[in-house]
Amino acid sequence: MGIQNFDDFYKELKQAGFSAGMGNAEGIYSVIPFGWNELPPYETEVRWHTGVAKTDPWEWRMRVLDEKDDVAYAKIFFKKSGFITKEWYPYFLAARREGMDLEAEYREGRISAYARQIYDLFTVTDRLPVDEMKRLMGSGKDDKARFDRALVELQMKLYLTMSGRRSRVTNDGQEYGWASTVFTTTEHFWGEEVFTAAAAIGKEEAAAAITEQVYRLNPDAEAKRIVKFIG
Repeated sequence: MGIQNFDDFYKELKQAGFSAGMGNAEGIYSVIPFGWNELPPYETEVRWHTGVAKTDPWEWRMRVLDEKDDVAYAKIFFKKSGFITKEWYPYFLAARREGMDLEAEYREGRISAYARQIYDLFTVTDRLPVDEMKRLMGSGKDDKARFDRALVELQMKLYLTMSGRRSRVTNDGQEYGWASTVFTTTEHFWGEEVFTAAAAIGKEEAAAAITEQVYRLNPDAEAKRIVKFIG
């Protein structure tokens, strides 16, 4: 029957535990395997970029953040977008952060100095839209590539995650342009429970659990792709 609407998507994602970004399975798994320029491989009203919240996968990215409290969405797999549920997030934390915080990773050379500066913005606030982050960093057009790389780095390391979007407004209160993606720290997004669970899981145990689940979702997944997916 396939995915027919947002509720189907959410239910399937919860059962899977994680998914590469919609329209790009990355050789692993995606709840929505067809892209914006492809017809679904089954009969459904689901179509990209219609603006219909019930049946447009583009809208679902933010709907899970706005309406649910147990799914994270960010650039977390192969430096591209993906979803992880609350149940599985501790395993990815254990596999990628290994119980370390950002300062410890920075001292070991595992986090860039520029990424650390961006993360430091969140010591005085819980949530920041991208345009405000760039302003605070003094990031101009020449710094765009470096800023984007560092922001992806922080997402891949599970330090920052998307928490919604915010409209841009002029000085007189008028909305304009595209909404700006809002980020928060993963600690603020999830709270203590998820990190307590992660602390009780070893890196090898986490990798083994994720690998087993990947094979359930996609028995044809290549081992080397799974390793990159986890890390």
